[in-house]
Amino acid sequence: MSAALTTAPQSAAAEETSTRLRRRRRNALAGRRLPARQLVLRYVLLLAVLAISVGPFLWELSTALKGPHEDIYSYPPKLLPSSPTLQNFSGVGRIIPVWDYALNSLKVASANVVTNLVGASMAGFALARLRFRGRRTATVLFIVAMLVPQESTLIAQFLTMRQLNLNNTLIAVVLPGCINAMNVLLMRNAFAKLPYEIEEAAVVDGANVWERFFRIALPSVKGTLAVVAIFAFMGSWDDFLWPLIVLSNPGNYTLTIGLNYLHGTFSDDQRMVAAGTIIAVAPLMVMFACLQRYFFKGVGEGAVKG
Repeated sequence: MSAALTTAPQSAAAEETSTRLRRRRRNALAGRRLPARQLVLRYVLLLAVLAISVGPFLWELSTALKGPHEDIYSYPPKLLPSSPTLQNFSGVGRIIPVWDYALNSLKVASANVVTNLVGASMAGFALARLRFRGRRTATVLFIVAMLVPQESTLIAQFLTMRQLNLNNTLIAVVLPGCINAMNVLLMRNAFAKLPYEIEEAAVVDGANVWERFFRIALPSVKGTLAVVAIFAFMGSWDDFLWPLIVLSNPGNYTLTIGLNYLHGTFSDDQRMVAAGTIIAVAPLMVMFACLQRYFFKGVGEGAVKG
């Protein structure tokens, strides 16, 4: 009986405290409300950014779904096709072996994802957690490598691949981007944020470097690993210039090069081009949709320098 009497005032006090906190929170939110003019301006800017970023993709999708008898140059332009059709997508497969090119791109992109995840994570862990002479110099070199334009190294890369007898192979497409400097710095920043106390406790328990890397460091930076995977996949899937230079056999062409054949010398069907563009973009959208939860988590992991 006495315990119940004691508990009742405590619960009443806790409820009153929570009520006060909710009231203060509502008052704070009410105080932070923007004036109507600023709120409208903010929404207008957001809609403008949405139109600029998503508008071209929606227009490409609309063009790809329009039939051959529908005018795609009409004014005012029509976003919604009057009679949607998928014939343009099948037409792309009749003009070029699009699925063979997509398979080549998938091989290159998958290899780049694996090599970047392995190489960038190991290099980032070494730069962030290991003590060795020249660590700062190595970090500066990675920063400098990230700032060098890709076009300035194409000739050296091509000569290197020719000396290795790798020209006209998918391996030559993979090697220059197998470990990206920006991905190394992302992993370095993510590892640097981890508390040293956890690693010190593992050292006391007798864990070596590899055990600390696989059991402590990697599980803590899954978000950054997702960011590296997305960047590596997008960079290799969208790459056009380097595969165009190093590949000469049409059987090894990637999708970005193969889609260039949709632009004919005497005919140029924009519906086919738009359909090929949608085919090329679809895998990127699927990958980002699957990894978006880890992607936004990884941006926060690597955003603060340790």
